[in-house]
Amino acid sequence: MIPFQVQVLYDFSGEPNTSELSINVGEVLTVTRDDVGEGWWEGRNSKGVCGLFPESYVEKINSAPPALPPMNPLPPTPAPAYQSISVPPVYDNDFVSNAPSDDDDWDDYPEVQHNQTKVLPYNQNSYDNARYPNDDNISESNFGDGKGTTLTKRNLNRFSTFVKSGGESYILGALKVSVAADQRVVISKHDEVTFSWPQIINAYTVHITSPKKESKLKGLKSYIAYQLTPSFNNIKVSRRYKHFDWLHERLMEKFSIMAVPPLPDKQISGRYEDQFIEHRRLQLQEFVNYVCKHPVFSASEVWQHFLTCTDEKLWKQGKRQAERDPLLGANYCLTIQAPEKELMSSIVDSKIDANLSFVQNLDSAIKNLMSVAMDQAKKHQGPYKREFAKISESFHRLGFALSSEEKSGMLSLPSAITNIGVAYSDIGQYYEDQPKYDWEPLSNTLYLYKGLTSAFPEIFALHKGVQQKRRECEKNNMPPAELNDIRRRNDVLTYAIFAEMNHFKVQRSIDMKAAMQSYLKEQINFYKKIVTRLEQTLMQLDDC
Repeated sequence: MIPFQVQVLYDFSGEPNTSELSINVGEVLTVTRDDVGEGWWEGRNSKGVCGLFPESYVEKINSAPPALPPMNPLPPTPAPAYQSISVPPVYDNDFVSNAPSDDDDWDDYPEVQHNQTKVLPYNQNSYDNARYPNDDNISESNFGDGKGTTLTKRNLNRFSTFVKSGGESYILGALKVSVAADQRVVISKHDEVTFSWPQIINAYTVHITSPKKESKLKGLKSYIAYQLTPSFNNIKVSRRYKHFDWLHERLMEKFSIMAVPPLPDKQISGRYEDQFIEHRRLQLQEFVNYVCKHPVFSASEVWQHFLTCTDEKLWKQGKRQAERDPLLGANYCLTIQAPEKELMSSIVDSKIDANLSFVQNLDSAIKNLMSVAMDQAKKHQGPYKREFAKISESFHRLGFALSSEEKSGMLSLPSAITNIGVAYSDIGQYYEDQPKYDWEPLSNTLYLYKGLTSAFPEIFALHKGVQQKRRECEKNNMPPAELNDIRRRNDVLTYAIFAEMNHFKVQRSIDMKAAMQSYLKEQINFYKKIVTRLEQTLMQLDDC
Protein backbone atom coordinates (compact mmCIF):
# COMPACT_ATOMS: atom_id res chain seq x y z
CA MET A 1 0.00 0.00 0.00
CA ILE A 2 1.03 3.66 -0.41
CA PRO A 3 1.65 5.31 2.96
CA PHE A 4 -0.66 8.21 3.81
CA GLN A 5 -1.01 10.64 6.70
CA VAL A 6 -3.73 10.91 9.31
CA GLN A 7 -4.45 13.26 12.17
CA VAL A 8 -5.31 11.98 15.63
CA LEU A 9 -8.82 12.85 16.82
CA TYR A 10 -8.67 11.28 20.29
CA ASP A 11 -6.00 10.38 22.80
CA PHE A 12 -5.17 6.70 23.07
CA SER A 13 -2.81 5.04 25.59
CA GLY A 14 -1.15 1.91 24.25
CA GLU A 15 -0.91 -1.11 26.55
CA PRO A 16 2.70 -1.43 27.88
CA ASN A 17 4.83 -4.25 26.47
CA THR A 18 2.58 -4.64 23.41
CA SER A 19 2.70 -3.41 19.83
CA GLU A 20 0.18 -0.63 20.57
CA LEU A 21 1.25 2.99 19.93
CA SER A 22 0.19 5.79 22.29
CA ILE A 23 -1.19 8.77 20.35
CA ASN A 24 -2.34 12.29 21.26
CA VAL A 25 -5.00 14.63 19.85
CA GLY A 26 -3.74 16.70 16.89
CA GLU A 27 -0.71 14.47 16.26
CA VAL A 28 0.06 13.58 12.62
CA LEU A 29 0.85 9.93 11.88
CA THR A 30 2.00 8.12 8.75
CA VAL A 31 -0.04 4.97 8.12
CA THR A 32 2.10 2.08 6.84
CA ARG A 33 -0.51 -0.69 7.03
CA ASP A 34 -4.29 -0.44 6.83
CA ASP A 35 -4.90 -4.20 6.53
CA VAL A 36 -4.09 -5.22 10.10
CA GLY A 37 -7.76 -5.97 10.68
CA GLU A 38 -10.14 -5.80 13.65
CA GLY A 39 -10.25 -1.97 13.48
CA TRP A 40 -6.50 -1.38 13.82
CA TRP A 41 -3.96 0.40 11.62
CA GLU A 42 -0.17 0.41 11.80
CA GLY A 43 1.83 3.60 11.51
CA ARG A 44 4.64 5.75 12.87
CA ASN A 45 4.68 9.09 14.62
CA SER A 46 6.94 12.11 14.07
CA LYS A 47 9.60 10.52 16.29
CA GLY A 48 9.77 7.45 14.09
CA VAL A 49 8.13 5.16 16.66
CA CYS A 50 5.96 2.51 15.00
CA GLY A 51 2.95 0.68 16.39
CA LEU A 52 -0.75 -0.10 16.14
CA PHE A 53 -3.59 2.33 16.91
CA PRO A 54 -7.41 2.33 16.50
CA GLU A 55 -8.53 3.28 12.99
CA SER A 56 -11.56 5.16 14.37
CA TYR A 57 -9.33 7.42 16.49
CA VAL A 58 -7.74 9.11 13.45
CA GLU A 59 -8.84 10.91 10.28
CA LYS A 60 -7.14 10.99 6.89
CA ILE A 61 -5.44 14.23 5.91
CA ASN A 62 -6.46 15.39 2.43
CA SER A 63 -4.85 18.77 1.90
CA ALA A 64 -4.86 21.09 4.87
CA PRO A 65 -4.82 19.62 8.37
CA PRO A 66 -8.35 19.59 9.82
CA ALA A 67 -9.27 21.57 12.88
CA LEU A 68 -9.28 19.87 16.25
CA PRO A 69 -12.36 17.69 16.71
CA PRO A 70 -15.39 18.82 18.74
CA MET A 71 -16.06 17.40 22.18
CA ASN A 72 -17.76 14.21 21.02
CA PRO A 73 -17.73 10.84 22.80
CA LEU A 74 -14.90 8.55 21.89
CA PRO A 75 -15.68 5.83 19.35
CA PRO A 76 -15.51 2.27 20.66
CA THR A 77 -11.99 0.93 20.84
CA PRO A 78 -11.42 -2.35 18.98
CA ALA A 79 -10.13 -5.49 20.65
CA PRO A 80 -6.53 -5.09 21.89
CA ALA A 81 -4.06 -4.79 19.03
CA TYR A 82 -1.70 -7.30 20.51
CA GLN A 83 -4.50 -9.85 20.27
CA SER A 84 -5.35 -8.95 16.67
CA ILE A 85 -1.93 -9.62 15.17
CA SER A 86 -1.71 -12.82 13.18
CA VAL A 87 0.64 -15.23 14.91
CA PRO A 88 1.38 -18.87 14.22
CA PRO A 89 -0.84 -21.16 16.31
CA VAL A 90 0.73 -23.04 19.22
CA TYR A 91 -0.29 -26.65 19.11
CA ASP A 92 -0.58 -28.82 22.15
CA ASN A 93 -1.46 -32.47 22.32
CA ASP A 94 -5.05 -31.57 23.09
CA PHE A 95 -5.36 -27.84 22.64
CA VAL A 96 -4.97 -25.46 19.71
CA SER A 97 -4.48 -21.91 20.90
CA ASN A 98 -5.47 -19.87 17.85
CA ALA A 99 -7.30 -22.42 15.71
CA PRO A 100 -11.05 -23.05 15.60
CA SER A 101 -12.07 -26.18 17.39
CA ASP A 102 -13.49 -29.11 15.50
CA ASP A 103 -14.20 -30.97 18.70
CA ASP A 104 -17.44 -31.93 20.38
CA ASP A 105 -19.40 -29.84 22.84
CA TRP A 106 -16.79 -30.32 25.55
CA ASP A 107 -14.46 -28.31 23.36
CA ASP A 108 -17.00 -25.61 22.53
CA TYR A 109 -15.89 -22.13 23.58
CA PRO A 110 -18.83 -19.92 22.52
CA GLU A 111 -18.54 -17.25 25.21
CA VAL A 112 -14.85 -16.69 25.85
CA GLN A 113 -11.92 -17.48 23.59
CA HIS A 114 -8.23 -16.92 24.06
CA ASN A 115 -8.05 -14.16 21.47
CA GLN A 116 -11.07 -12.20 22.62
CA THR A 117 -11.26 -9.20 24.91
CA LYS A 118 -12.61 -10.12 28.31
CA VAL A 119 -16.10 -8.78 29.00
CA LEU A 120 -15.86 -6.02 31.57
CA PRO A 121 -18.15 -6.48 34.59
CA TYR A 122 -20.08 -3.26 34.10
CA ASN A 123 -22.14 -1.54 31.41
CA GLN A 124 -19.67 -0.93 28.61
CA ASN A 125 -21.94 1.39 26.63
CA SER A 126 -22.45 3.76 29.53
CA TYR A 127 -18.72 3.65 30.13
CA ASP A 128 -17.94 4.59 26.51
CA ASN A 129 -20.42 7.47 26.62
CA ALA A 130 -18.75 8.81 29.74
CA ARG A 131 -15.30 9.18 28.15
CA TYR A 132 -14.43 12.63 26.82
CA PRO A 133 -11.15 13.79 25.24
CA ASN A 134 -9.31 17.03 26.10
CA ASP A 135 -10.88 17.23 29.54
CA ASP A 136 -8.29 15.54 31.76
CA ASN A 137 -10.35 12.36 31.44
CA ILE A 138 -13.06 13.87 33.66
CA SER A 139 -16.49 12.27 33.34
CA GLU A 140 -19.77 12.06 35.20
CA SER A 141 -20.49 8.91 37.21
CA ASN A 142 -23.24 7.83 39.59
CA PHE A 143 -22.32 6.67 43.07
CA GLY A 144 -24.09 5.03 45.95
CA ASP A 145 -27.85 5.03 45.48
CA GLY A 146 -27.70 7.14 42.32
CA LYS A 147 -29.31 10.24 43.90
CA GLY A 148 -26.51 12.51 42.82
CA THR A 149 -23.60 12.76 40.43
CA THR A 150 -19.99 13.43 41.19
CA LEU A 151 -17.15 14.26 38.86
CA THR A 152 -14.40 11.67 38.99
CA LYS A 153 -11.61 10.46 36.74
CA ARG A 154 -12.03 7.43 34.54
CA ASN A 155 -9.14 5.45 33.18
CA LEU A 156 -8.90 6.13 29.43
CA ASN A 157 -7.12 2.85 28.74
CA ARG A 158 -9.84 0.28 29.25
CA PHE A 159 -7.30 -2.49 28.59
CA SER A 160 -5.11 -1.60 31.56
CA THR A 161 -4.73 -4.21 34.27
CA PHE A 162 -6.59 -1.95 36.68
CA VAL A 163 -9.69 -1.71 34.47
CA LYS A 164 -9.67 -5.26 33.08
CA SER A 165 -9.45 -6.72 36.58
CA GLY A 166 -12.52 -4.78 37.66
CA GLY A 167 -10.61 -2.39 39.92
CA GLU A 168 -12.28 0.76 38.63
CA SER A 169 -15.72 -0.85 38.44
CA TYR A 170 -15.42 -2.08 42.01
CA ILE A 171 -14.06 1.02 43.70
CA LEU A 172 -16.68 3.24 41.98
CA GLY A 173 -19.50 0.88 42.92
CA ALA A 174 -20.55 0.49 39.28
CA LEU A 175 -21.65 -3.14 39.64
CA LYS A 176 -24.95 -3.70 41.43
CA VAL A 177 -25.23 -7.42 42.15
CA SER A 178 -26.99 -9.12 45.03
CA VAL A 179 -24.91 -11.74 46.80
CA ALA A 180 -26.59 -14.67 48.53
CA ALA A 181 -25.69 -15.47 52.12
CA ASP A 182 -24.08 -18.78 51.17
CA GLN A 183 -21.77 -16.96 48.75
CA ARG A 184 -20.33 -14.76 51.48
CA VAL A 185 -16.66 -15.23 52.38
CA VAL A 186 -15.77 -14.09 55.90
CA ILE A 187 -12.26 -12.82 56.63
CA SER A 188 -11.03 -13.41 60.19
CA LYS A 189 -8.80 -11.03 62.11
CA HIS A 190 -5.99 -12.46 64.25
CA ASP A 191 -4.13 -9.25 65.14
CA GLU A 192 -3.68 -5.76 63.73
CA VAL A 193 -1.84 -6.97 60.61
CA THR A 194 -2.82 -10.65 60.26
CA PHE A 195 -6.02 -11.73 58.53
CA SER A 196 -7.11 -15.04 57.06
CA TRP A 197 -9.66 -16.71 54.83
CA PRO A 198 -12.20 -19.00 56.52
CA GLN A 199 -10.89 -22.45 57.40
CA ILE A 200 -11.76 -25.39 55.19
CA ILE A 201 -14.33 -27.41 57.13
CA ASN A 202 -14.50 -30.54 54.99
CA ALA A 203 -11.03 -30.96 53.57
CA TYR A 204 -10.65 -33.26 50.59
CA THR A 205 -8.08 -34.41 48.05
CA VAL A 206 -8.15 -35.12 44.33
CA HIS A 207 -5.91 -37.70 42.68
CA ILE A 208 -4.97 -37.64 39.00
CA THR A 209 -4.32 -41.12 37.62
CA SER A 210 -4.36 -43.26 34.48
CA PRO A 211 -3.45 -40.78 31.75
CA LYS A 212 -4.06 -42.48 28.43
CA LYS A 213 -4.12 -41.62 24.77
CA GLU A 214 -7.59 -41.44 23.25
CA SER A 215 -8.85 -40.45 19.83
CA LYS A 216 -11.94 -39.16 18.10
CA LEU A 217 -13.17 -38.38 14.60
CA LYS A 218 -12.25 -41.93 13.58
CA GLY A 219 -8.69 -41.51 14.78
CA LEU A 220 -8.01 -38.16 13.10
CA LYS A 221 -7.63 -36.37 16.42
CA SER A 222 -5.74 -37.70 19.42
CA TYR A 223 -5.41 -36.40 22.95
CA ILE A 224 -4.41 -37.46 26.46
CA ALA A 225 -7.20 -37.90 29.02
CA TYR A 226 -6.49 -37.74 32.76
CA GLN A 227 -8.73 -39.36 35.38
CA LEU A 228 -9.53 -37.20 38.42
CA THR A 229 -10.99 -38.77 41.55
CA PRO A 230 -12.19 -36.45 44.38
CA SER A 231 -12.10 -38.04 47.83
CA PHE A 232 -15.52 -36.62 48.76
CA ASN A 233 -17.39 -38.80 46.25
CA ASN A 234 -14.81 -41.16 44.66
CA ILE A 235 -16.41 -40.61 41.24
CA LYS A 236 -13.89 -40.39 38.41
CA VAL A 237 -14.12 -37.66 35.80
CA SER A 238 -12.07 -37.55 32.61
CA ARG A 239 -10.39 -34.26 31.78
CA ARG A 240 -8.04 -33.19 29.02
CA TYR A 241 -5.38 -30.52 29.30
CA LYS A 242 -7.60 -28.05 27.44
CA HIS A 243 -10.26 -28.49 30.14
CA PHE A 244 -7.62 -27.59 32.73
CA ASP A 245 -6.70 -24.63 30.57
CA TRP A 246 -10.31 -23.44 30.46
CA LEU A 247 -10.59 -23.84 34.25
CA HIS A 248 -7.35 -21.94 34.80
CA GLU A 249 -8.58 -19.02 32.69
CA ARG A 250 -11.80 -18.88 34.68
CA LEU A 251 -9.92 -18.90 38.00
CA MET A 252 -7.51 -16.22 36.78
CA GLU A 253 -10.37 -14.01 35.63
CA LYS A 254 -12.57 -14.46 38.70
CA PHE A 255 -9.87 -14.47 41.38
CA SER A 256 -7.42 -11.84 40.09
CA ILE A 257 -6.96 -10.59 43.67
CA MET A 258 -5.56 -14.02 44.59
CA ALA A 259 -2.56 -16.04 43.44
CA VAL A 260 -3.77 -18.79 41.11
CA PRO A 261 -1.30 -21.69 40.74
CA PRO A 262 0.16 -22.21 37.25
CA LEU A 263 -0.56 -25.02 34.81
CA PRO A 264 2.20 -27.01 33.10
CA ASP A 265 3.58 -25.31 30.01
CA LYS A 266 2.21 -26.25 26.61
CA GLN A 267 4.52 -28.33 24.43
CA ILE A 268 4.61 -29.00 20.70
CA SER A 269 6.93 -31.97 20.30
CA GLY A 270 7.05 -35.22 22.25
CA ARG A 271 3.56 -34.75 23.63
CA TYR A 272 2.69 -38.44 23.45
CA GLU A 273 5.89 -39.72 25.05
CA ASP A 274 5.42 -41.55 28.33
CA GLN A 275 7.98 -39.41 30.15
CA PHE A 276 6.28 -36.15 29.10
CA ILE A 277 2.81 -37.44 29.96
CA GLU A 278 3.92 -38.49 33.44
CA HIS A 279 5.74 -35.21 34.01
CA ARG A 280 2.61 -33.28 33.03
CA ARG A 281 0.47 -35.46 35.29
CA LEU A 282 2.71 -34.67 38.25
CA GLN A 283 2.56 -30.93 37.57
CA LEU A 284 -1.21 -31.07 37.18
CA GLN A 285 -1.32 -32.89 40.51
CA GLU A 286 0.61 -30.01 42.11
CA PHE A 287 -1.93 -27.57 40.64
CA VAL A 288 -4.88 -29.62 41.91
CA ASN A 289 -3.33 -30.03 45.37
CA TYR A 290 -2.92 -26.29 45.83
CA VAL A 291 -6.46 -25.53 44.66
CA CYS A 292 -7.87 -28.14 47.07
CA LYS A 293 -6.02 -26.51 49.97
CA HIS A 294 -7.15 -22.97 49.15
CA PRO A 295 -10.25 -21.98 51.18
CA VAL A 296 -11.74 -19.90 48.36
CA PHE A 297 -10.71 -21.85 45.26
CA SER A 298 -11.71 -25.22 46.71
CA ALA A 299 -15.27 -24.02 47.42
CA SER A 300 -15.82 -22.12 44.16
CA GLU A 301 -18.61 -23.21 41.84
CA VAL A 302 -16.42 -23.39 38.76
CA TRP A 303 -13.95 -25.71 40.51
CA GLN A 304 -16.70 -27.96 41.86
CA HIS A 305 -18.26 -28.05 38.39
CA PHE A 306 -14.90 -29.08 36.91
CA LEU A 307 -14.47 -31.86 39.49
CA THR A 308 -17.91 -33.38 39.50
CA CYS A 309 -19.79 -32.81 36.24
CA THR A 310 -20.10 -35.92 34.09
CA ASP A 311 -23.21 -34.98 32.11
CA GLU A 312 -22.52 -33.26 28.79
CA LYS A 313 -25.57 -31.01 28.90
CA LEU A 314 -24.95 -29.93 32.50
CA TRP A 315 -21.31 -29.31 31.67
CA LYS A 316 -22.27 -26.84 28.94
CA GLN A 317 -24.72 -25.06 31.23
CA GLY A 318 -22.20 -24.73 34.06
CA LYS A 319 -19.51 -23.68 31.64
CA ARG A 320 -21.58 -20.84 30.21
CA GLN A 321 -22.65 -19.78 33.68
CA ALA A 322 -19.01 -19.52 34.75
CA GLU A 323 -18.15 -17.51 31.64
CA ARG A 324 -20.95 -15.04 32.36
CA ASP A 325 -20.15 -14.59 36.03
CA PRO A 326 -20.37 -10.84 36.88
CA LEU A 327 -18.31 -11.18 40.07
CA LEU A 328 -14.91 -11.15 38.40
CA GLY A 329 -11.61 -9.69 39.55
CA ALA A 330 -11.90 -6.94 42.12
CA ASN A 331 -15.69 -7.21 41.88
CA TYR A 332 -15.38 -10.55 43.66
CA CYS A 333 -14.83 -8.43 46.79
CA LEU A 334 -18.59 -7.84 46.83
CA THR A 335 -18.87 -11.38 48.25
CA ILE A 336 -16.34 -10.70 51.02
CA GLN A 337 -17.32 -9.86 54.56
CA ALA A 338 -14.30 -8.14 56.10
CA PRO A 339 -13.67 -6.58 59.53
CA GLU A 340 -15.37 -3.21 59.95
CA LYS A 341 -12.31 -1.41 61.27
CA GLU A 342 -10.90 1.13 58.82
CA LEU A 343 -7.29 0.45 57.90
CA MET A 344 -4.61 3.12 58.26
CA SER A 345 -2.97 3.98 54.94
CA SER A 346 0.50 4.14 56.48
CA ILE A 347 0.22 0.59 57.84
CA VAL A 348 -1.25 -0.71 54.59
CA ASP A 349 1.44 0.87 52.40
CA SER A 350 4.20 -0.40 54.65
CA LYS A 351 2.89 -3.96 54.67
CA ILE A 352 2.26 -4.01 50.90
CA ASP A 353 5.81 -2.78 50.24
CA ALA A 354 7.25 -5.40 52.62
CA ASN A 355 5.25 -8.18 50.96
CA LEU A 356 6.26 -7.03 47.49
CA SER A 357 9.93 -7.11 48.49
CA PHE A 358 9.42 -10.55 50.04
CA VAL A 359 7.81 -12.13 46.96
CA GLN A 360 10.39 -10.57 44.64
CA ASN A 361 13.26 -12.02 46.68
CA LEU A 362 11.49 -15.36 46.95
CA ASP A 363 10.81 -15.41 43.22
CA SER A 364 14.49 -14.79 42.47
CA ALA A 365 15.63 -17.51 44.89
CA ILE A 366 13.13 -20.03 43.50
CA LYS A 367 14.22 -19.37 39.92
CA ASN A 368 17.85 -19.82 40.93
CA LEU A 369 17.22 -23.17 42.63
CA MET A 370 15.10 -24.29 39.68
CA SER A 371 18.00 -23.55 37.38
CA VAL A 372 20.34 -25.60 39.58
CA ALA A 373 17.80 -28.45 39.74
CA MET A 374 17.46 -28.55 35.95
CA ASP A 375 21.24 -28.47 35.56
CA GLN A 376 21.70 -31.31 38.05
CA ALA A 377 19.03 -33.44 36.35
CA LYS A 378 20.79 -33.00 33.00
CA LYS A 379 24.17 -33.84 34.49
CA HIS A 380 22.79 -36.96 36.15
CA GLN A 381 21.45 -38.20 32.84
CA GLY A 382 24.44 -37.05 30.79
CA PRO A 383 27.96 -36.28 32.09
CA TYR A 384 27.65 -38.14 35.40
CA LYS A 385 26.46 -41.34 33.74
CA ARG A 386 29.17 -41.09 31.07
CA GLU A 387 31.86 -40.68 33.73
CA PHE A 388 30.77 -43.82 35.53
CA ALA A 389 30.60 -45.63 32.21
CA LYS A 390 34.28 -44.73 31.66
CA ILE A 391 35.19 -46.02 35.11
CA SER A 392 33.26 -49.21 34.46
CA GLU A 393 34.99 -49.76 31.14
CA SER A 394 38.42 -49.27 32.74
CA PHE A 395 37.82 -51.96 35.37
CA HIS A 396 36.38 -54.28 32.72
CA ARG A 397 39.52 -53.93 30.64
CA LEU A 398 41.76 -54.63 33.63
CA GLY A 399 39.74 -57.71 34.57
CA PHE A 400 39.89 -58.98 30.98
CA ALA A 401 43.67 -58.46 30.88
CA LEU A 402 44.16 -60.39 34.10
CA SER A 403 41.89 -63.19 32.94
CA SER A 404 44.54 -64.23 30.38
CA GLU A 405 46.60 -65.56 33.27
CA GLU A 406 45.98 -69.30 33.43
CA LYS A 407 47.71 -70.01 36.74
CA SER A 408 45.73 -71.74 39.42
CA GLY A 409 44.12 -69.43 41.99
CA MET A 410 44.29 -66.32 39.80
CA LEU A 411 40.95 -66.66 37.99
CA SER A 412 38.82 -65.33 40.93
CA LEU A 413 40.61 -61.97 41.08
CA PRO A 414 39.93 -60.99 37.45
CA SER A 415 36.28 -61.89 38.00
CA ALA A 416 36.10 -59.72 41.13
CA ILE A 417 37.75 -56.77 39.34
CA THR A 418 35.32 -57.18 36.45
CA ASN A 419 32.52 -57.02 38.99
CA ILE A 420 33.85 -53.63 40.10
CA GLY A 421 33.23 -52.47 36.56
CA VAL A 422 29.73 -53.92 36.74
CA ALA A 423 29.15 -52.07 40.02
CA TYR A 424 30.14 -48.73 38.51
CA SER A 425 27.94 -49.40 35.52
CA ASP A 426 25.04 -49.94 37.94
CA ILE A 427 25.94 -46.73 39.79
CA GLY A 428 25.85 -44.86 36.50
CA GLN A 429 22.31 -46.18 36.00
CA TYR A 430 21.43 -45.07 39.51
CA TYR A 431 22.53 -41.54 38.56
CA GLU A 432 20.45 -41.57 35.39
CA ASP A 433 17.29 -42.67 37.23
CA GLN A 434 17.73 -40.54 40.36
CA PRO A 435 16.36 -37.13 39.20
CA LYS A 436 12.82 -38.49 38.96
CA TYR A 437 12.99 -39.26 42.69
CA ASP A 438 14.54 -36.02 44.02
CA TRP A 439 15.31 -33.19 41.59
CA GLU A 440 12.16 -33.45 39.46
CA PRO A 441 9.64 -33.55 42.37
CA LEU A 442 11.48 -30.61 43.94
CA SER A 443 11.36 -28.77 40.60
CA ASN A 444 7.61 -29.35 40.35
CA THR A 445 7.05 -27.69 43.72
CA LEU A 446 9.37 -24.84 42.77
CA TYR A 447 7.54 -24.42 39.47
CA LEU A 448 4.25 -24.11 41.34
CA TYR A 449 5.61 -21.43 43.66
CA LYS A 450 7.37 -19.59 40.86
CA GLY A 451 3.94 -19.15 39.28
CA LEU A 452 2.41 -18.05 42.58
CA THR A 453 5.12 -15.50 43.40
CA SER A 454 4.93 -14.04 39.91
CA ALA A 455 1.20 -13.38 40.45
CA PHE A 456 1.58 -11.10 43.47
CA PRO A 457 3.17 -8.04 41.79
CA GLU A 458 0.08 -7.72 39.58
CA ILE A 459 -2.18 -8.16 42.62
CA PHE A 460 -0.30 -5.38 44.41
CA ALA A 461 -0.52 -3.22 41.27
CA LEU A 462 -4.31 -3.67 41.30
CA HIS A 463 -4.36 -2.63 44.96
CA LYS A 464 -2.28 0.44 44.14
CA GLY A 465 -4.70 1.40 41.36
CA VAL A 466 -7.66 1.12 43.73
CA GLN A 467 -5.90 3.30 46.29
CA GLN A 468 -5.09 5.91 43.68
CA LYS A 469 -8.71 5.95 42.55
CA ARG A 470 -9.82 6.43 46.15
CA ARG A 471 -7.44 9.39 46.56
CA GLU A 472 -8.80 10.95 43.37
CA CYS A 473 -12.31 10.65 44.76
CA GLU A 474 -11.20 12.26 48.02
CA LYS A 475 -9.85 15.26 46.09
CA ASN A 476 -13.10 15.73 44.16
CA ASN A 477 -15.14 16.88 47.19
CA MET A 478 -17.38 13.87 46.99
CA PRO A 479 -20.34 13.65 49.41
CA PRO A 480 -19.24 12.02 52.69
CA ALA A 481 -21.59 9.03 52.36
CA GLU A 482 -20.31 8.13 48.92
CA LEU A 483 -16.69 8.66 49.94
CA ASN A 484 -17.16 6.39 52.94
CA ASP A 485 -18.50 3.68 50.61
CA ILE A 486 -15.41 3.99 48.43
CA ARG A 487 -13.10 3.86 51.44
CA ARG A 488 -14.93 0.80 52.72
CA ARG A 489 -14.60 -1.00 49.39
CA ASN A 490 -10.92 -0.11 49.36
CA ASP A 491 -10.49 -1.64 52.82
CA VAL A 492 -12.33 -4.82 51.83
CA LEU A 493 -9.94 -5.30 48.91
CA THR A 494 -6.98 -4.68 51.21
CA TYR A 495 -8.26 -7.20 53.76
CA ALA A 496 -8.69 -9.76 50.97
CA ILE A 497 -5.12 -9.27 49.72
CA PHE A 498 -3.75 -9.55 53.26
CA ALA A 499 -5.76 -12.76 53.78
CA GLU A 500 -4.42 -14.17 50.50
CA MET A 501 -0.85 -13.28 51.43
CA ASN A 502 -1.29 -14.96 54.81
CA HIS A 503 -2.61 -18.14 53.18
CA PHE A 504 0.30 -18.13 50.73
CA LYS A 505 2.89 -17.83 53.51
CA VAL A 506 1.29 -20.56 55.64
CA GLN A 507 0.89 -22.97 52.72
CA ARG A 508 4.34 -22.14 51.42
CA SER A 509 5.93 -23.23 54.71
CA ILE A 510 4.01 -26.53 54.66
CA ASP A 511 4.75 -27.32 51.01
CA MET A 512 8.39 -26.23 51.07
CA LYS A 513 9.08 -28.24 54.20
CA ALA A 514 7.50 -31.36 52.69
CA ALA A 515 9.40 -30.87 49.41
CA MET A 516 12.75 -30.45 51.16
CA GLN A 517 12.17 -33.44 53.42
CA SER A 518 11.26 -35.62 50.45
CA TYR A 519 14.30 -34.39 48.52
CA LEU A 520 16.75 -35.12 51.36
CA LYS A 521 15.25 -38.55 52.05
CA GLU A 522 15.67 -39.51 48.41
CA GLN A 523 19.23 -38.17 48.42
CA ILE A 524 20.03 -40.29 51.48
CA ASN A 525 18.47 -43.37 49.88
CA PHE A 526 20.44 -42.69 46.71
CA TYR A 527 23.82 -42.55 48.40
CA LYS A 528 22.94 -45.48 50.64
CA LYS A 529 22.21 -47.53 47.54
CA ILE A 530 25.63 -46.62 46.10
CA VAL A 531 27.37 -47.53 49.37
CA THR A 532 25.52 -50.87 49.53
CA ARG A 533 26.51 -51.70 45.96
CA LEU A 534 30.20 -50.91 46.62
CA GLU A 535 30.15 -52.94 49.85
CA GLN A 536 28.85 -55.96 47.95
CA THR A 537 31.67 -55.59 45.46
CA LEU A 538 34.23 -55.31 48.28
CA MET A 539 33.00 -58.58 49.81
CA GLN A 540 33.67 -60.34 46.51
CA LEU A 541 37.29 -59.19 46.66
CA ASP A 542 37.59 -60.49 50.23
CA ASP A 543 36.72 -63.97 48.95
CA CYS A 544 39.52 -64.01 46.37
